[in-house]
Amino acid sequence: MSQELLETYACMPSTERGRGILISGDAKSNSIVYTNGRSVVLMSLQNPLQVSVYGDHAYPATVARFSPNGEWVASADASGTVRIWGTRNDFVLKKEFRVLSGRIDDLQWSPDGLRMVACGEGKGKSFVRAFMWDSGTNVGEFDGHSRRVLSCAYKPTRPFRVVTCGEDFLVNFYEGPPFRFKLSHRDHSNFVNCVRYSPDGSKFISVSSDKKGIIFDGKTAEKIGELSSEGGHTGSIYAVSWSPDGKQVLTVSADKSAKVWDISDDSNGKVKKTLTCPGSGGVEDMLVGCLWLNDYLVTVSLGGTISIFLASDLDKAPTAFSGHMKNVSSLTILRSNPRVLLSSSYDGLIVKWIQGIGYNGKLQRKESSQIKCLAAVEEEIVTTGFDNKIWRVSLHGDQCGDAEAIDIGSQLKDLSVALLSPELALVSIDSGIVMLRGTKIVSTINLGFIVSASAVSPDGSEAIIGGQDGKLHIYSISGDTLVEEAVLEKHRGAISVIRYSPDVSMFASGDVNREAVVWDHASREVKLKNMLYHTARINCLAWSPDSRRIATGSLDMCVIIYEIDQPASSRVTIKGAHLGGVYGLAFTDEYSLVSSGEDAFIRVWRITPA
Repeated sequence: MSQELLETYACMPSTERGRGILISGDAKSNSIVYTNGRSVVLMSLQNPLQVSVYGDHAYPATVARFSPNGEWVASADASGTVRIWGTRNDFVLKKEFRVLSGRIDDLQWSPDGLRMVACGEGKGKSFVRAFMWDSGTNVGEFDGHSRRVLSCAYKPTRPFRVVTCGEDFLVNFYEGPPFRFKLSHRDHSNFVNCVRYSPDGSKFISVSSDKKGIIFDGKTAEKIGELSSEGGHTGSIYAVSWSPDGKQVLTVSADKSAKVWDISDDSNGKVKKTLTCPGSGGVEDMLVGCLWLNDYLVTVSLGGTISIFLASDLDKAPTAFSGHMKNVSSLTILRSNPRVLLSSSYDGLIVKWIQGIGYNGKLQRKESSQIKCLAAVEEEIVTTGFDNKIWRVSLHGDQCGDAEAIDIGSQLKDLSVALLSPELALVSIDSGIVMLRGTKIVSTINLGFIVSASAVSPDGSEAIIGGQDGKLHIYSISGDTLVEEAVLEKHRGAISVIRYSPDVSMFASGDVNREAVVWDHASREVKLKNMLYHTARINCLAWSPDSRRIATGSLDMCVIIYEIDQPASSRVTIKGAHLGGVYGLAFTDEYSLVSSGEDAFIRVWRITPA
């Protein structure tokens, strides 16, 4: 067997309430670059499924920028480190520098690509640094800020200048190189979130949480104009981006709108158009990032929705897509249509994907509680959270109908629904099992050992319960009670996952001691052994629809696929499938496997039989 990556559904940029995010782009390739966790994501605006990921930061990445020629990316992280790597050939690392003693918030290349300026949090007075990109040598002193510096910009034409702005309400101006403090402006009355030079370097603009945008002369830093308050933003302005011709700017704000402004010859701004982004108008629709790249106007919302407008046709509705921002812990496939995939992350988001198309919408639940496990049967989804509750929610297309909650009264470990009689659900808790029919608890059974995983057979006649002690207990279900039939011992660690094969002739189990076992259902003998190729706990496993293949996903970031009738040594390993670990797996057909993980990505793999 061999495998190839067919599709990648990207995570969305990490966002934080009350802060802007600064995304950047490359005009040549029409690509944007943004960060989430330790991932730096490069995405084509023409085809959002065309995604590549750089994952070599040791700390959460905070900001990334393409070099002026588009050949390099500089990405920075929360530890104050900047890494410079090539956009081709497996992202070869060119340089790494420790630039600040704290998180880096913004980063800019000089127009000749020789120098860089970075700003953020630091100790003492060092909130900004400019350096040569090949040697890391300092080029100048940046005094004048007393608090975190949120944004910086490099004048794109000679004579070179640097401007910075931040939480001390200041906009500072430096001449150089080597750069020296020249002057400071105190025109804003709140955090100054973003500062950007126009493409020709003749002016720069600063935007702030005081809802104002101020325009300065690019060479002298004299204040020459501002954005009109007429039709202006009614909330903090988080980011600003110039049009390629320097005659317009795009701004985004906490008031949930994006605005395109005409900048007149006297350097004042008038609203040309207010863009409305899709959404229900909740907090998650606040806009925190924007970018004007060629004909594309890109906005990013707090809830992680990217909207793409066209400058040539501002009246046209935007292309909007989204995805997860946190660990995707559950994947499930609608049996009525295996190309439809539902995924959930613990922050309570359920996203619907269609294989070959990608993002198809978020399921709007009336109750957006956190999610630990998710199961889907026909027209219903069942979820468990961290609030000791189980929700049964009916599905109508993309809309969730009424939800009914059942309070179990203790922390839920695992959830399993009988596929052929979905009324029946088994929920494992520390002390045993809670059996549900519909929304009624029909029994709570104390099993006398600590339960760590469970599965119920598709017809609801049998349950397999895995213990903290590594034993598998097989029970027949008669009425509302469990009758123990057998205890299987093979695992040397707590059981983490159990799954029946689709034809119910086998079942498979995985443990925290990195081992998986396939069992024959009728004889209860081990069918496939020596599945000991992971280096950390097994988080998830999935069967192919024809019951001939099994895939396991682990904390070690790998997915391993085994053929049932071949020895375990003829396996296929997908290394580094997900940064931080694999948490969800599902087959959509005999040879298509979907995986999800800690990095908030979802990937579709094609397996080719040997």
